[in-house]
Amino acid sequence: MKECSSSLLPKALGLDGETLAAFYQPVIAMDTRRIMGYEVLGRAVKDDSVRSLGPFFCNAEIAEEDHILVDRLLREQAFSKLSSMEEPPMLFINLKPSWIYRYEDNGELYTLSLLDKYGIDPKRIVIEITEESFQGSMERLRSVVDIYRQKGCLIAIDDVGSGFSSTDRIAHIQPNLLKIDIHMIKKSATHDGYFGVLRSYSDLAEQIGASLLVEGVETREDLARSIQAGARYIQGFMFARAEPEFRDPACFSAVIEAELERHLMHYLGSERYWQRQSEQLAEQLVELVKEAEYRGQKDDWIEDLLPKLYGHCIRVYLCNEDGIQLSANYGRDSDQEWHREEQYRGANWSWRPYFVPNLVQLNETRRAIVSRAYTDLDSHAWIRTVSVLVAPGLILFMDLKDTERAAKRIQVPAIP
Repeated sequence: MKECSSSLLPKALGLDGETLAAFYQPVIAMDTRRIMGYEVLGRAVKDDSVRSLGPFFCNAEIAEEDHILVDRLLREQAFSKLSSMEEPPMLFINLKPSWIYRYEDNGELYTLSLLDKYGIDPKRIVIEITEESFQGSMERLRSVVDIYRQKGCLIAIDDVGSGFSSTDRIAHIQPNLLKIDIHMIKKSATHDGYFGVLRSYSDLAEQIGASLLVEGVETREDLARSIQAGARYIQGFMFARAEPEFRDPACFSAVIEAELERHLMHYLGSERYWQRQSEQLAEQLVELVKEAEYRGQKDDWIEDLLPKLYGHCIRVYLCNEDGIQLSANYGRDSDQEWHREEQYRGANWSWRPYFVPNLVQLNETRRAIVSRAYTDLDSHAWIRTVSVLVAPGLILFMDLKDTERAAKRIQVPAIP
Protein backbone atom coordinates (compact mmCIF):
# COMPACT_ATOMS: atom_id res chain seq x y z
CA MET A 1 0.00 0.00 0.00
CA LYS A 2 1.50 3.29 -1.09
CA GLU A 3 1.75 5.85 1.70
CA CYS A 4 1.83 9.66 1.61
CA SER A 5 4.44 11.75 3.39
CA SER A 6 3.01 13.25 6.56
CA SER A 7 4.71 16.56 5.71
CA LEU A 8 2.26 17.01 2.83
CA LEU A 9 -0.83 16.51 4.93
CA PRO A 10 -2.89 19.24 6.63
CA LYS A 11 -2.93 19.40 10.42
CA ALA A 12 -6.72 19.27 10.35
CA LEU A 13 -6.47 15.55 9.64
CA GLY A 14 -5.32 15.08 13.22
CA LEU A 15 -2.94 12.27 12.34
CA ASP A 16 -1.30 10.64 15.34
CA GLY A 17 1.32 8.37 13.89
CA GLU A 18 -1.20 7.30 11.24
CA THR A 19 -0.72 7.11 7.50
CA LEU A 20 -3.18 8.19 4.84
CA ALA A 21 -4.49 5.33 2.70
CA ALA A 22 -7.06 4.72 -0.02
CA PHE A 23 -9.48 1.92 0.86
CA TYR A 24 -11.96 0.27 -1.48
CA GLN A 25 -15.57 -0.86 -0.97
CA PRO A 26 -16.79 -3.33 -3.62
CA VAL A 27 -19.72 -2.61 -5.93
CA ILE A 28 -21.45 -5.78 -7.14
CA ALA A 29 -23.35 -6.14 -10.43
CA MET A 30 -26.59 -8.12 -10.46
CA ASP A 31 -26.25 -9.24 -14.08
CA THR A 32 -22.79 -10.79 -13.74
CA ARG A 33 -23.06 -11.51 -9.98
CA ARG A 34 -19.47 -10.28 -9.72
CA ILE A 35 -17.64 -7.28 -8.30
CA MET A 36 -17.60 -4.71 -11.09
CA GLY A 37 -15.78 -1.92 -9.26
CA TYR A 38 -14.87 -0.18 -6.02
CA GLU A 39 -15.68 3.11 -4.38
CA VAL A 40 -12.49 4.86 -3.22
CA LEU A 41 -12.70 5.99 0.42
CA GLY A 42 -10.12 7.68 2.65
CA ARG A 43 -8.76 6.08 5.81
CA ALA A 44 -6.13 6.90 8.44
CA VAL A 45 -4.24 3.73 9.35
CA LYS A 46 -1.98 2.80 12.27
CA ASP A 47 -1.14 -0.84 12.90
CA ASP A 48 -4.53 -2.61 13.14
CA SER A 49 -6.45 0.63 13.71
CA VAL A 50 -8.39 2.14 10.80
CA ARG A 51 -10.19 5.49 10.99
CA SER A 52 -12.60 6.90 8.40
CA LEU A 53 -11.85 10.34 6.96
CA GLY A 54 -15.55 11.02 6.46
CA PRO A 55 -15.70 13.50 9.37
CA PHE A 56 -12.71 15.36 7.91
CA PHE A 57 -14.34 15.79 4.50
CA CYS A 58 -17.70 16.75 6.05
CA ASN A 59 -16.22 19.43 8.34
CA ALA A 60 -17.16 22.79 6.79
CA GLU A 61 -14.71 24.61 9.07
CA ILE A 62 -11.72 22.97 7.37
CA ALA A 63 -10.33 24.89 4.40
CA GLU A 64 -11.47 23.55 1.06
CA GLU A 65 -7.85 23.52 -0.11
CA ASP A 66 -7.09 20.93 2.60
CA HIS A 67 -10.03 18.78 1.50
CA ILE A 68 -8.86 18.89 -2.09
CA LEU A 69 -5.23 18.14 -1.19
CA VAL A 70 -6.14 15.00 0.77
CA ASP A 71 -8.63 13.90 -1.88
CA ARG A 72 -6.00 14.21 -4.61
CA LEU A 73 -3.49 12.18 -2.65
CA LEU A 74 -6.05 9.41 -2.16
CA ARG A 75 -7.00 9.48 -5.81
CA GLU A 76 -3.41 9.13 -6.92
CA GLN A 77 -2.95 6.13 -4.63
CA ALA A 78 -6.01 4.50 -6.17
CA PHE A 79 -4.95 5.21 -9.75
CA SER A 80 -1.45 3.94 -9.10
CA LYS A 81 -2.92 0.69 -7.77
CA LEU A 82 -5.26 0.36 -10.74
CA SER A 83 -2.47 0.86 -13.26
CA SER A 84 -0.65 -2.25 -12.02
CA MET A 85 -3.54 -4.60 -12.85
CA GLU A 86 -4.05 -6.52 -16.09
CA GLU A 87 -7.85 -6.57 -15.74
CA PRO A 88 -8.63 -3.59 -13.53
CA PRO A 89 -12.07 -3.05 -11.96
CA MET A 90 -13.90 0.23 -12.20
CA LEU A 91 -13.15 2.94 -9.64
CA PHE A 92 -15.80 5.27 -8.22
CA ILE A 93 -14.18 8.63 -7.44
CA ASN A 94 -16.12 11.08 -5.23
CA LEU A 95 -16.04 14.70 -6.37
CA LYS A 96 -17.89 17.61 -4.79
CA PRO A 97 -19.41 19.97 -7.37
CA SER A 98 -17.83 22.92 -5.55
CA TRP A 99 -14.38 21.41 -6.22
CA ILE A 100 -15.11 20.99 -9.91
CA TYR A 101 -16.60 24.47 -10.12
CA ARG A 102 -13.71 26.11 -8.29
CA TYR A 103 -10.90 24.47 -10.23
CA GLU A 104 -12.45 24.68 -13.66
CA ASP A 105 -10.71 27.93 -14.59
CA ASN A 106 -7.13 26.63 -14.45
CA GLY A 107 -7.78 24.61 -17.58
CA GLU A 108 -6.80 21.25 -16.06
CA LEU A 109 -8.87 18.56 -14.43
CA TYR A 110 -6.67 16.69 -11.99
CA THR A 111 -8.38 13.34 -12.43
CA LEU A 112 -7.85 13.42 -16.18
CA SER A 113 -4.19 14.26 -15.69
CA LEU A 114 -3.88 11.14 -13.51
CA LEU A 115 -5.45 9.02 -16.22
CA ASP A 116 -2.73 10.15 -18.60
CA LYS A 117 0.02 9.78 -16.00
CA TYR A 118 -0.89 6.16 -15.16
CA GLY A 119 -2.19 5.10 -18.56
CA ILE A 120 -5.66 4.21 -17.28
CA ASP A 121 -8.62 3.68 -19.59
CA PRO A 122 -11.12 6.47 -18.74
CA LYS A 123 -13.95 3.93 -19.16
CA ARG A 124 -12.77 2.34 -15.89
CA ILE A 125 -13.53 5.53 -13.93
CA VAL A 126 -16.89 6.64 -12.51
CA ILE A 127 -17.06 10.29 -11.47
CA GLU A 128 -19.46 10.26 -8.52
CA ILE A 129 -20.90 13.72 -7.93
CA THR A 130 -21.72 14.34 -4.27
CA GLU A 131 -22.80 17.25 -2.03
CA GLU A 132 -26.24 18.53 -1.16
CA SER A 133 -25.50 22.23 -0.71
CA PHE A 134 -24.00 23.19 -4.08
CA GLN A 135 -25.38 26.54 -5.21
CA GLY A 136 -23.10 27.23 -8.18
CA SER A 137 -23.93 27.45 -11.86
CA MET A 138 -25.41 24.22 -13.18
CA GLU A 139 -24.40 25.22 -16.69
CA ARG A 140 -20.72 25.45 -15.72
CA LEU A 141 -20.96 22.23 -13.74
CA ARG A 142 -22.51 20.48 -16.73
CA SER A 143 -19.72 21.80 -18.98
CA VAL A 144 -17.09 20.22 -16.70
CA VAL A 145 -19.06 16.98 -16.40
CA ASP A 146 -19.17 16.85 -20.20
CA ILE A 147 -15.36 17.00 -20.33
CA TYR A 148 -15.20 13.86 -18.19
CA ARG A 149 -17.93 12.24 -20.27
CA GLN A 150 -16.24 13.06 -23.59
CA LYS A 151 -13.00 11.60 -22.27
CA GLY A 152 -14.87 8.34 -21.62
CA CYS A 153 -15.61 8.45 -17.87
CA LEU A 154 -19.01 7.43 -16.54
CA ILE A 155 -21.01 9.85 -14.42
CA ALA A 156 -22.93 9.00 -11.23
CA ILE A 157 -25.06 11.15 -8.94
CA ASP A 158 -24.85 10.25 -5.27
CA ASP A 159 -27.60 10.48 -2.64
CA VAL A 160 -30.47 10.52 -5.11
CA GLY A 161 -33.49 11.98 -3.35
CA SER A 162 -31.46 14.46 -1.29
CA GLY A 163 -31.37 18.21 -1.75
CA PHE A 164 -28.60 18.29 -4.36
CA SER A 165 -29.87 15.38 -6.40
CA SER A 166 -33.23 16.84 -7.37
CA THR A 167 -34.83 15.61 -10.56
CA ASP A 168 -34.08 18.79 -12.54
CA ARG A 169 -30.36 18.40 -11.83
CA ILE A 170 -30.48 14.72 -12.71
CA ALA A 171 -32.09 15.67 -16.02
CA HIS A 172 -29.49 18.42 -16.55
CA ILE A 173 -26.44 16.23 -15.86
CA GLN A 174 -27.85 13.04 -17.46
CA PRO A 175 -25.80 10.58 -15.36
CA ASN A 176 -25.03 6.96 -16.18
CA LEU A 177 -25.82 5.87 -12.62
CA LEU A 178 -28.23 6.99 -9.91
CA LYS A 179 -26.97 6.10 -6.45
CA ILE A 180 -29.69 5.57 -3.84
CA ASP A 181 -29.04 5.27 -0.13
CA ILE A 182 -30.45 2.22 1.63
CA HIS A 183 -32.49 4.43 3.98
CA MET A 184 -34.98 5.07 1.19
CA ILE A 185 -35.16 1.32 0.53
CA LYS A 186 -35.78 0.62 4.22
CA LYS A 187 -38.48 3.30 4.47
CA SER A 188 -40.19 1.96 1.36
CA ALA A 189 -40.79 -1.33 3.18
CA THR A 190 -43.47 0.22 5.41
CA HIS A 191 -44.32 3.57 3.82
CA ASP A 192 -46.33 3.82 0.60
CA GLY A 193 -44.96 7.28 -0.20
CA TYR A 194 -41.34 6.17 -0.10
CA PHE A 195 -42.16 3.06 -2.10
CA GLY A 196 -43.76 5.20 -4.81
CA VAL A 197 -40.83 7.63 -4.90
CA LEU A 198 -38.37 4.76 -5.07
CA ARG A 199 -40.20 3.19 -7.99
CA SER A 200 -40.30 6.58 -9.72
CA TYR A 201 -36.51 6.69 -9.58
CA SER A 202 -36.39 3.23 -11.11
CA ASP A 203 -38.65 4.46 -13.92
CA LEU A 204 -36.57 7.65 -14.24
CA ALA A 205 -33.36 5.66 -14.58
CA GLU A 206 -34.95 3.58 -17.33
CA GLN A 207 -36.14 6.67 -19.20
CA ILE A 208 -32.77 8.45 -19.17
CA GLY A 209 -30.68 5.35 -19.84
CA ALA A 210 -29.14 5.13 -16.37
CA SER A 211 -28.70 2.28 -13.88
CA LEU A 212 -29.64 2.21 -10.19
CA LEU A 213 -26.96 1.58 -7.57
CA VAL A 214 -28.12 0.98 -4.00
CA GLU A 215 -25.50 1.62 -1.32
CA GLY A 216 -25.63 0.72 2.35
CA VAL A 217 -26.96 -2.84 1.87
CA GLU A 218 -26.48 -4.54 5.24
CA THR A 219 -28.94 -7.46 5.40
CA ARG A 220 -30.62 -10.02 3.15
CA GLU A 221 -33.82 -8.00 3.48
CA ASP A 222 -31.95 -4.94 2.14
CA LEU A 223 -30.65 -7.02 -0.75
CA ALA A 224 -34.10 -8.43 -1.55
CA ARG A 225 -35.70 -4.99 -1.55
CA SER A 226 -32.89 -3.58 -3.68
CA ILE A 227 -33.65 -6.26 -6.27
CA GLN A 228 -37.37 -5.44 -6.05
CA ALA A 229 -36.50 -1.77 -6.64
CA GLY A 230 -34.66 -2.64 -9.85
CA ALA A 231 -31.09 -2.04 -8.65
CA ARG A 232 -28.46 -3.14 -11.14
CA TYR A 233 -25.60 -2.54 -8.70
CA ILE A 234 -25.29 -2.80 -4.92
CA GLN A 235 -22.72 -2.16 -2.22
CA GLY A 236 -22.69 -2.30 1.57
CA PHE A 237 -21.52 -3.98 4.75
CA MET A 238 -23.44 -7.16 3.92
CA PHE A 239 -20.65 -7.86 1.46
CA ALA A 240 -17.62 -5.91 2.70
CA ARG A 241 -16.49 -2.73 4.37
CA ALA A 242 -13.88 -0.58 2.67
CA GLU A 243 -10.61 -2.54 2.57
CA PRO A 244 -7.03 -1.85 1.42
CA GLU A 245 -7.02 -4.61 -1.21
CA PHE A 246 -9.30 -5.79 -4.01
CA ARG A 247 -11.19 -9.07 -3.66
CA ASP A 248 -11.80 -12.02 -5.94
CA PRO A 249 -14.49 -10.68 -8.34
CA ALA A 250 -16.63 -13.81 -7.88
CA CYS A 251 -16.50 -13.96 -4.07
CA PHE A 252 -20.15 -12.90 -3.61
CA SER A 253 -21.60 -14.68 -6.64
CA ALA A 254 -23.33 -17.45 -4.65
CA VAL A 255 -25.12 -14.96 -2.37
CA ILE A 256 -26.37 -12.87 -5.30
CA GLU A 257 -27.37 -15.94 -7.31
CA ALA A 258 -29.45 -17.34 -4.46
CA GLU A 259 -31.28 -14.06 -3.84
CA LEU A 260 -31.96 -13.50 -7.53
CA GLU A 261 -33.44 -16.99 -7.76
CA ARG A 262 -35.69 -16.37 -4.75
CA HIS A 263 -36.81 -13.08 -6.22
CA LEU A 264 -37.53 -14.62 -9.61
CA MET A 265 -39.57 -17.50 -8.20
CA HIS A 266 -41.58 -15.21 -5.93
CA TYR A 267 -42.17 -12.61 -8.64
CA LEU A 268 -43.07 -15.18 -11.28
CA GLY A 269 -45.49 -16.86 -8.89
CA SER A 270 -47.22 -13.57 -8.17
CA GLU A 271 -47.50 -12.47 -11.80
CA ARG A 272 -48.68 -15.89 -12.99
CA TYR A 273 -51.35 -15.88 -10.31
CA TRP A 274 -52.63 -12.51 -11.51
CA GLN A 275 -52.51 -13.55 -15.13
CA ARG A 276 -54.57 -16.66 -14.35
CA GLN A 277 -57.03 -14.53 -12.38
CA SER A 278 -57.43 -12.10 -15.28
CA GLU A 279 -57.87 -14.87 -17.86
CA GLN A 280 -60.51 -16.64 -15.76
CA LEU A 281 -62.28 -13.35 -15.21
CA ALA A 282 -62.21 -12.63 -18.94
CA GLU A 283 -63.84 -15.95 -19.75
CA GLN A 284 -66.61 -15.33 -17.24
CA LEU A 285 -67.21 -11.76 -18.41
CA VAL A 286 -67.38 -12.67 -22.09
CA GLU A 287 -70.01 -15.29 -21.28
CA LEU A 288 -71.93 -12.81 -19.12
CA VAL A 289 -71.96 -10.28 -21.97
CA LYS A 290 -73.29 -12.91 -24.34
CA GLU A 291 -75.99 -13.89 -21.85
CA ALA A 292 -76.99 -10.24 -21.46
CA GLU A 293 -77.73 -10.07 -25.21
CA TYR A 294 -75.85 -6.80 -25.41
CA ARG A 295 -77.90 -4.15 -27.24
CA GLY A 296 -76.18 -0.95 -26.15
CA GLN A 297 -77.45 -0.83 -22.57
CA LYS A 298 -73.96 -0.81 -21.05
CA ASP A 299 -74.93 -0.05 -17.49
CA ASP A 300 -77.65 -2.68 -17.29
CA TRP A 301 -75.43 -5.67 -17.87
CA ILE A 302 -72.61 -4.17 -15.77
CA GLU A 303 -75.06 -3.96 -12.87
CA ASP A 304 -76.05 -7.58 -13.54
CA LEU A 305 -72.48 -8.78 -13.27
CA LEU A 306 -71.51 -6.78 -10.13
CA PRO A 307 -72.68 -9.47 -7.65
CA LYS A 308 -70.62 -12.06 -9.50
CA LEU A 309 -67.27 -10.20 -9.32
CA TYR A 310 -64.42 -11.00 -6.97
CA GLY A 311 -64.73 -9.62 -3.47
CA HIS A 312 -61.54 -7.61 -3.90
CA CYS A 313 -62.85 -5.85 -7.02
CA ILE A 314 -63.39 -2.19 -6.09
CA ARG A 315 -64.22 -0.50 -9.41
CA VAL A 316 -65.72 -1.37 -12.84
CA TYR A 317 -66.30 0.69 -15.98
CA LEU A 318 -66.55 0.21 -19.73
CA CYS A 319 -64.67 2.05 -22.50
CA ASN A 320 -64.59 1.85 -26.27
CA GLU A 321 -61.36 1.41 -28.22
CA ASP A 322 -60.96 5.21 -28.45
CA GLY A 323 -60.69 5.42 -24.68
CA ILE A 324 -64.09 7.01 -24.16
CA GLN A 325 -65.90 5.75 -21.06
CA LEU A 326 -69.31 4.47 -22.12
CA SER A 327 -70.68 3.57 -18.72
CA ALA A 328 -70.80 5.13 -15.28
CA ASN A 329 -68.18 4.14 -12.75
CA TYR A 330 -69.25 1.43 -10.34
CA GLY A 331 -67.30 1.50 -7.10
CA ARG A 332 -67.45 -0.65 -3.98
CA ASP A 333 -67.27 1.06 -0.59
CA SER A 334 -65.83 -0.21 2.70
CA ASP A 335 -69.17 -1.93 3.47
CA GLN A 336 -68.88 -3.90 0.21
CA GLU A 337 -71.82 -1.99 -1.27
CA TRP A 338 -71.69 -0.88 -4.91
CA HIS A 339 -72.45 2.72 -5.82
CA ARG A 340 -72.79 4.41 -9.20
CA GLU A 341 -70.71 7.46 -10.19
CA GLU A 342 -72.34 9.05 -13.22
CA GLN A 343 -69.83 11.92 -13.55
CA TYR A 344 -67.21 9.71 -15.20
CA ARG A 345 -69.37 8.80 -18.20
CA GLY A 346 -67.79 10.27 -21.35
CA ALA A 347 -64.31 10.64 -19.80
CA ASN A 348 -61.40 10.07 -22.18
CA TRP A 349 -58.73 7.69 -20.79
CA SER A 350 -56.63 7.30 -23.95
CA TRP A 351 -53.93 9.52 -22.41
CA ARG A 352 -53.12 6.93 -19.74
CA PRO A 353 -49.73 5.31 -20.49
CA TYR A 354 -51.09 1.77 -20.41
CA PHE A 355 -54.12 2.34 -22.67
CA VAL A 356 -52.58 2.12 -26.16
CA PRO A 357 -50.18 -0.78 -25.32
CA ASN A 358 -53.11 -2.72 -23.86
CA LEU A 359 -55.32 -1.93 -26.84
CA VAL A 360 -52.68 -3.26 -29.23
CA GLN A 361 -52.29 -6.52 -27.28
CA LEU A 362 -55.96 -7.29 -26.65
CA ASN A 363 -57.49 -9.55 -29.27
CA GLU A 364 -59.61 -12.67 -29.67
CA THR A 365 -56.79 -14.90 -28.41
CA ARG A 366 -55.69 -12.61 -25.60
CA ARG A 367 -58.80 -11.33 -23.90
CA ALA A 368 -57.26 -9.96 -20.69
CA ILE A 369 -54.22 -7.98 -19.53
CA VAL A 370 -53.33 -7.22 -15.92
CA SER A 371 -51.33 -4.15 -14.89
CA ARG A 372 -48.54 -4.00 -12.35
CA ALA A 373 -49.48 -2.91 -8.84
CA TYR A 374 -49.98 0.80 -8.16
CA THR A 375 -51.66 3.04 -5.59
CA ASP A 376 -55.28 3.97 -6.25
CA LEU A 377 -55.95 7.72 -6.40
CA ASP A 378 -59.14 7.53 -4.34
CA SER A 379 -58.72 4.71 -1.84
CA HIS A 380 -54.89 4.82 -1.68
CA ALA A 381 -55.01 1.02 -1.65
CA TRP A 382 -52.61 -1.07 -3.73
CA ILE A 383 -54.54 -2.18 -6.80
CA ARG A 384 -54.14 -3.77 -10.22
CA THR A 385 -56.25 -2.97 -13.24
CA VAL A 386 -57.52 -5.85 -15.36
CA SER A 387 -58.45 -4.91 -18.93
CA VAL A 388 -60.86 -7.32 -20.64
CA LEU A 389 -61.94 -7.30 -24.28
CA VAL A 390 -65.57 -8.30 -23.70
CA ALA A 391 -66.77 -7.63 -27.26
CA PRO A 392 -65.25 -6.14 -30.42
CA GLY A 393 -64.28 -2.54 -29.64
CA LEU A 394 -65.39 -2.77 -25.99
CA ILE A 395 -62.97 -2.98 -23.05
CA LEU A 396 -64.10 -3.53 -19.49
CA PHE A 397 -61.73 -2.19 -16.83
CA MET A 398 -61.74 -3.60 -13.31
CA ASP A 399 -59.63 -2.36 -10.40
CA LEU A 400 -58.80 -5.13 -7.93
CA LYS A 401 -57.11 -4.75 -4.55
CA ASP A 402 -53.64 -6.25 -4.55
CA THR A 403 -53.36 -7.43 -0.97
CA GLU A 404 -50.44 -9.66 -1.96
CA ARG A 405 -48.52 -6.60 -3.19
CA ALA A 406 -48.81 -4.93 0.20
CA ALA A 407 -47.63 -8.10 1.92
CA LYS A 408 -44.69 -8.51 -0.45
CA ARG A 409 -43.66 -4.91 0.10
CA ILE A 410 -43.36 -5.51 3.83
CA GLN A 411 -42.20 -9.12 3.90
CA VAL A 412 -39.27 -10.84 2.27
CA PRO A 413 -39.70 -14.45 1.08
CA ALA A 414 -38.38 -16.95 3.58
CA ILE A 415 -35.24 -18.89 2.79
CA PRO A 416 -36.26 -22.48 1.95
